[in-house]
Amino acid sequence: MDVLLQQIINGLVLGSMYALVALGYTMVYGIIGLINFAHGDVLMVGALTSWTIIGWMSNASPGLPGWLVLLLATLIAMVVCGALNYSIEKLAYRPLRNSPRLAPLITAIGMSLLLQTFAMIIWQPNPKAYPAMLSREPIEFAGAVISVTQIVILAATAITLAFLMWLVNKTNLGRAMRATAENPRVAALMGIKPDVVISATFIIGAMLAAIAGVMWASNYGTVQHAMGFMPGLKAFVAAVMGGIGNLAGAVVGGIALGLIESLGAGYLGELTGGVLGSQYVDIFAFIVLALVLTLRPSGLLGERVADRA
Repeated sequence: MDVLLQQIINGLVLGSMYALVALGYTMVYGIIGLINFAHGDVLMVGALTSWTIIGWMSNASPGLPGWLVLLLATLIAMVVCGALNYSIEKLAYRPLRNSPRLAPLITAIGMSLLLQTFAMIIWQPNPKAYPAMLSREPIEFAGAVISVTQIVILAATAITLAFLMWLVNKTNLGRAMRATAENPRVAALMGIKPDVVISATFIIGAMLAAIAGVMWASNYGTVQHAMGFMPGLKAFVAAVMGGIGNLAGAVVGGIALGLIESLGAGYLGELTGGVLGSQYVDIFAFIVLALVLTLRPSGLLGERVADRA
């Protein structure tokens, strides 16, 4: 029972990070029908930016509390990633908005490789230890163990997701997003500027990815230029699993995928008699993707936006 609870906690933490990245995928897809495969690398830029800021602040003001340094580094990473995604949308995707869908898809893959290359040049390719800014003292909970970092991840994710749902459902910007998703031409006739809405969506998605990147680095304690590829790919699986284009579906898909991976890592060896171990946990994301696409292509919660020709 203790092992099961521990794996559930680990799965919720992992799924929370997937959910934040999946929201970026689903928001962009919901408005312009684009799968931004460079989104995972925005997570990487956020993590490495925060690593740099933490190093600078620790040297300049060594007496600052760790939580404050981490918070400031996260905010700066959000600004950097927002500016980066805005530039990507304007320079790489906007000129191809009316092109065949294959063109922006190939551009997104190319942008992913470009970001990894630039990050490798700026930060060097070797993995770097991410400093522990929060207490590493484990907290026992009903026989399981949870760290302060994991508690912060769960709390920050819940707050961020609640804020995003309020933004999309209760604000003028959210209404403009929904109108643009339904029909950008009609939205423009109503005084909405689709280009501004799309840019705002990319910026918000990038900020979520930056938060996820800081969480990922804080939880696993390392950063490098290729760290965003697998989380980005799995978050895409989570978005498809929940119903890409559906915000609630992205959250459900992220949490579900995190739990599946964590429980699989904990029990895969036992179920297969030691033939497969936790090192094979990555296969679960792609098994889930294959099953969802086969049995329910619209995802668990379906797609809310209008089908595009």
